[in-house]
Amino acid sequence: MQSFLKNMIIILMLASLSFLTVSCNTMQGAGEDVKSAGEAIKDAAD
Repeated sequence: MQSFLKNMIIILMLASLSFLTVSCNTMQGAGEDVKSAGEAIKDAAD
C-alpha cells in the first residue's frame, strides 16, 4: 500500500510539473498550479 501511495505521489508530482512548464505563463498561474498540485497530493494521501 505504501509503495502504491509513493508511486501515486510521484506520478502526480511529475504530471503537475509537466503541466506547470507547458501551460503556465505568469507567476500567478504558477502559484495556482503549485497549489492545485499540493491539493491533489493531499487528496491522494487521504
